[in-house]
Amino acid sequence: MLSQLDRNDRLRLMKFVCAFAWTDLKVQREERALIARMIKQLELDPDEASQVQAWLDVPPPVEDLDPTQIPRAHRQIFVDTIRSVMEADGQVYRREWESLSLFTDLLDA
Repeated sequence: MLSQLDRNDRLRLMKFVCAFAWTDLKVQREERALIARMIKQLELDPDEASQVQAWLDVPPPVEDLDPTQIPRAHRQIFVDTIRSVMEADGQVYRREWESLSLFTDLLDA
């Protein structure tokens, strides 16, 4: 599934993933572990991996997160991956569900 993404979409996915990991204002240990596995699975190069690590320290700017830029063919991959990160720590807060709902609404617009 993730192998369908080109280099730009892999990094775009990780930007959204990191942004959603910050929804509850703290990136949990389990979320970090899942994101580290994703970095390896996506075969990100060292510069890309460093960028993702930076987004785990400070969330990506909101103005850099435009769901309409996600290719239609990959939108479900983004939603499923984001959901898995949200669920990684075993607790999904209302704010996280609301953010995911808004995200999916924007994708459908």
